[in-house]
Amino acid sequence: MGHSEERAEGAGPFITRLTWRLEEGGTAVWESRAARKRGTLAVRPAGAAESSERRADSAALARLRRLNSLAAGSFTIGGLLFAVGAALAQFSTAGPTLSATAYFIGGVFFTLGGYASLAQTVNAPRREGTAGELTTHAFRWWSYEPGRVDWLSTFLLFQGTLVFGVNLLDAFLQGLTARQTNRLVWTPDMIGCVLFLVSGHLAVIEVCHGRPCFHGRSLGWWIVAVNQLGSALFMVSALAAFTRPATDSLVNVGVANWGTLTGALCFAVAGVLQARERP
Repeated sequence: MGHSEERAEGAGPFITRLTWRLEEGGTAVWESRAARKRGTLAVRPAGAAESSERRADSAALARLRRLNSLAAGSFTIGGLLFAVGAALAQFSTAGPTLSATAYFIGGVFFTLGGYASLAQTVNAPRREGTAGELTTHAFRWWSYEPGRVDWLSTFLLFQGTLVFGVNLLDAFLQGLTARQTNRLVWTPDMIGCVLFLVSGHLAVIEVCHGRPCFHGRSLGWWIVAVNQLGSALFMVSALAAFTRPATDSLVNVGVANWGTLTGALCFAVAGVLQARERP
């Protein structure tokens, strides 16, 4: 493993998996997602054929469970409400206010899920020193750690939900011109979609340790993949929702609504799956 007895994996400046030799013999493997989601690292004693999980303390595990349940539930509810809003926009004749209301309430849940995901990352048990153990620190509401891929991914996700909130609030405004609609509603929508896609790409880096991969037996991989598909569908929807100044009409109303509906369902499904990725 080199002079430092450590082997780091990841992409660019980000380390997503670290393997090192223990003083008492054997090896330990820390993975970013496993540590922050399940509170575990893998330890293989000298002479053992297989590794076993070593967990953080009970306080850390209880904290991770609560935050994971909050994030999973919020994304599930938010995704379903977004799907309802898109269905109302596509099929209902009740007017845009009802659809906008469903979107806005769903956006509140998305923001709550985004913050819970960030808080889970901030309070994940840490690997410190060369011992095969995880250390728990006092609860924090916030940290600034852009050198961690999990922190940057969840931070951008949270920022994306906040930008979507601007978009959803402005959607209640009436009598806007095409240019005003594009500036106040469409532009925040596009920015939010970009932030979601970048966040999802960083999550792929984390779960794949740098290179694109397919891990069909990994729950974490499926959650990341379904979320990224949802982000891509949101982007398709946003592109179709641009208002043409010449005609004062959307590029394609059907694609905008169906892209939002299917993308939202992806986030709801990922939320259900996320409920199982816990200590």
